[in-house]
Amino acid sequence: MAHSGLIHGPLGENVAHLCVDMQNMFAHGSAWAVPWFDRVLPQIVRIVSRRPQDTVFTRFMPLDSPQQGQGTWKRYYERWADMTAARLAPGQADLAPDLKRFVPPATVVDKTVYSPWLGPDLDRLLAEREIDTVAVTGGETDVCVLGTVLGAVDRGFRVILVRDALCSSSDETHDASLALYHRRYGQQVEPVTTDELLQAWR
Repeated sequence: MAHSGLIHGPLGENVAHLCVDMQNMFAHGSAWAVPWFDRVLPQIVRIVSRRPQDTVFTRFMPLDSPQQGQGTWKRYYERWADMTAARLAPGQADLAPDLKRFVPPATVVDKTVYSPWLGPDLDRLLAEREIDTVAVTGGETDVCVLGTVLGAVDRGFRVILVRDALCSSSDETHDASLALYHRRYGQQVEPVTTDELLQAWR
């Protein structure tokens, strides 16, 4: 096989693409807009369009009000009161249109915290498909992607991190997170490009 950047060998058959929180409220027009969103979206579309049936989208679903938050989540939503579900414009929590059109066959898992693993849906879905490898894209590199990657590592998944299909609102912590994944999780996390993933995942 041509060089793929996959340091632990070729991909097997049981791969899922986990696309993290590529939603309208992170694209534009809100306090949570991520400047790189539009830059990485075409790369993510390329991956999804290749294997829509193997794609799982996660969505971060804000609480209705700060009073619903437990512990520090209450303080979090007091700070971001305009981003509660009660105040968001309709459709802001939806996937970006370029991605929503792939559902179905792509599937969606909702969450109210950074990690998608606290509820049973994602674990159950991947177990049913006998998935052993996840390719991770989306945002933000240093927040919800971090929660997704560490949960996948804890469960023993091989994690392929598509570095040119990740976005963050902070260049500094994006770069620091990529360095962390590469240097500290080298036996479990393999950073690759979109081209490298698509070349390997046929």
